[in-house]
Amino acid sequence: MGDIRIYCPKCHWEPDGGAYWQCSYCDTVWNTFDTAARCPGCGFQYKYTQCIEHKGGCTGESLHLDWYHVTDDVFNEKHHTEKQLK
Repeated sequence: MGDIRIYCPKCHWEPDGGAYWQCSYCDTVWNTFDTAARCPGCGFQYKYTQCIEHKGGCTGESLHLDWYHVTDDVFNEKHHTEKQLK
């Protein structure tokens, strides 16, 4: 299996591991990719992740899972074929 790269699906900004996301329920600040978008303070599971403009991103929100990109050509080819069959 190939590597997984994390970047915004809209603008391709890549997070650098910093704690830029803040929970809207308990104000915890953390790196959402360390926890698959689950707040370590209160446990709320976020479905969407916002891109961080002040670090070079676009401010757009995307499904958290859409930030993960597999770099394995075999996987991507199979996934693309499956999408076409649906």
